[in-house]
Amino acid sequence: MSNDTATAEAAGPAEAAPPVAEPIPHGLGVSLPPADARAKTEGTFPYAADLWAEGLLWAAVLRSPHPHARIVSIDTTHAREMPGVRAVVTHEDVPGTVLHGRGRADRPVFASEVVRHHGEPLAAVAADHPDTARMAAAAVIVEYEVLDPVTDPEQAFEAEPLHPDGNLIRHIPLHHGDPDAAGEIVVEGLYRIGRQDPAPIGAEAGLAVPRPDGGVELYLASTDPHGDRDAAAECYGLTPEQVKIVVTGVPGATADREDQGFQLPLGLLALKTGCPVKLTATREESFLGHAHRHPTLLRYRHHADAEGRVVKVEAQILLDAGAYADTSSDALAAAVAFACGPYVVPNAFIEGWAVRTNNPPSGHVRGEGAMQVCAAYEAQMDKIAKKLGLDPAEVRLRNVLATGDVLPTGQTVTCPAPVAELLQAVRDFPLPALPKDTPEDEWLLPGGPEGAGEPGAVRRGVGYGIGMVHMLGAEGADEVSTATVKVQDGVATVLCAAVETGQGFTTLARQIVQDTLGVDEVQVAPVDTDQPPAGAGCRGRHTWVSGGAVERAAKMVRTQLLQPLAHQFGMSTELLQIADGKITSYDGVLSTTVAEALHGKELWATAQCRPHPTEPLDETGQGDAFVGMSFCAIRAVVDVDIEIGSVRVVELAVAQDVGRVLNPAQLTARIEAGVTQGVGIALTENLRTPRGLIRHPDLTGYALPTALDTPDIRIVKLVEERDVVAPFGAKAVSAVPVVASPAAVASAVRAATGRPVNRLPIRPQAAVVTAN
Repeated sequence: MSNDTATAEAAGPAEAAPPVAEPIPHGLGVSLPPADARAKTEGTFPYAADLWAEGLLWAAVLRSPHPHARIVSIDTTHAREMPGVRAVVTHEDVPGTVLHGRGRADRPVFASEVVRHHGEPLAAVAADHPDTARMAAAAVIVEYEVLDPVTDPEQAFEAEPLHPDGNLIRHIPLHHGDPDAAGEIVVEGLYRIGRQDPAPIGAEAGLAVPRPDGGVELYLASTDPHGDRDAAAECYGLTPEQVKIVVTGVPGATADREDQGFQLPLGLLALKTGCPVKLTATREESFLGHAHRHPTLLRYRHHADAEGRVVKVEAQILLDAGAYADTSSDALAAAVAFACGPYVVPNAFIEGWAVRTNNPPSGHVRGEGAMQVCAAYEAQMDKIAKKLGLDPAEVRLRNVLATGDVLPTGQTVTCPAPVAELLQAVRDFPLPALPKDTPEDEWLLPGGPEGAGEPGAVRRGVGYGIGMVHMLGAEGADEVSTATVKVQDGVATVLCAAVETGQGFTTLARQIVQDTLGVDEVQVAPVDTDQPPAGAGCRGRHTWVSGGAVERAAKMVRTQLLQPLAHQFGMSTELLQIADGKITSYDGVLSTTVAEALHGKELWATAQCRPHPTEPLDETGQGDAFVGMSFCAIRAVVDVDIEIGSVRVVELAVAQDVGRVLNPAQLTARIEAGVTQGVGIALTENLRTPRGLIRHPDLTGYALPTALDTPDIRIVKLVEERDVVAPFGAKAVSAVPVVASPAAVASAVRAATGRPVNRLPIRPQAAVVTAN
């Protein structure tokens, strides 16, 4: 080998052209990964339970073991005298307002005269060790006069008042059309929906730190920081400016994540001791403390003509609110308004009630109100099909709602409502193959290997569920959100008090700014109450209002960026565009990079987004009460062992109107998560409360669906018909699959067994077919 050759070979790799780095996709419409994905994967993401402060004390809360009792006396002497105990607080130590509540302030911080539900707080302790705090809480002596609990919501109408405000929280009578209208056939049903728990992966936790000015800072996994701050300030007798809430990492939220019954005692203890105080709830305390889904009793009567078209719907809906009002008024409004489902119903007469009982409090859980009625009206559609000998999907297609139709509330559906298209998509999707009758496929049978009866006892069923939810503006609620976008040194920062609960808002905010300004690096600032309010993180509302606020602020910054260039070249900013990090004019005269245009500049803007106003339902249930609606159709395929009643969900085919896909991977994950949650509601999740006592308040007694319970989820169609009044035209996607999937599973079990299946979750005995 010559020296020249050796030199050439040695130099070869060094002289090779370096690989060109692929640009990282960004902006709307791409699957931008979450910024916190790595930290969560590696276990370094800061949750509230991980927080620490110098001089930390630990808190524990004493809760009632009775669902209903009169408090004769509370003796804290023994608890206060225990070594290591720094403070004990009861109702006597609340310096401000003693009542709180999300929907209505009717719940005491600490019970003082009467205990109204199992787990109600009576006292809280701060000590130098968590075990000491728990022992001290147990040492508080409470003398009770135990009372008979009212646990049947039907009995609440006649029972003695459980609360100074009475037992009836709200009554909505909806009257629409001709009360004398009648159909050629009539089907009736009585349906019961059980109590589901949000069951967050991480139980409630928080840290309270006193401030030198006499105020307090609360570090919480709050989904509504400004609402929680205002409630805390009233309780502590402070101004809102003296209370600051800093939002820590939220370990998932399918409801109001942080119950105020945890955080209010925490701040009281910090103010009383002058030390930081931390509370980390046990799983049992989590089940006892936070709100659950409303158990519901529904009576339905449908009138239809000989073609299966619905003529009239009559219904009675009774929501068990538990001991306190919370958000029961909102849940009842949704239940009554959507009681007929996404179907054209010319005549509807619905009576809805929400009542107090001595059961655990109910509140906001994803799809509240709409999920319960969906299970009932879809069962009614199955009954119409069976009575007329028609295909269940065909009966639904003859009745589905479309844009321009009128709801029973009198509100016209102005948003895209492609319900027929969604239903046709899932109906026409190929059915899954039947499992083979071979030993190696036994795991495919209901119950798994050795868990099912004979394969010959397995029946396959196909059923449908169509759900609808509202997104914003329930009965005049002000859904405003505020955001600020700053750009400095080529880096954009978003400040918005919209809490990232797992719905992907922080990722969406980054994509909006990237798309609008052409800036690659976008940071989203941590959330605290020093920022303007953005509202609660529920119903996917942050996609609309907070995303809209970020977009408006980014567009204002865009105008600031482009105005000097437009002025220099004698044109308007509308003639300039930003794409791929470059600014160009319509005629090609101007071409520069965003980085060059931003050099040395600091730009910022603040904007608000507020959807058009709505109105409360009137005395007959009429009114334009909602902004934006979302629809979903699901076809469920199940295998049922009709001898033992076990059910395996084989496949769920999903079609949903999403307005516009902003992040494909994120959207798919949200739909799949919602469908999986619906499977749990349909088959396993039931928080049992015999005589008002929560039974087995842990994750062994409360059966959540696992990966092994999750069926094949096929997203067969996403309809991108943009809602013109929504920012980006997008719709929230998480709640409506939760609404539709339990109804679809129940429909499929009915098809497999011929049984009525009128209760959720479905009990094994409801799926057993006895021989004649």
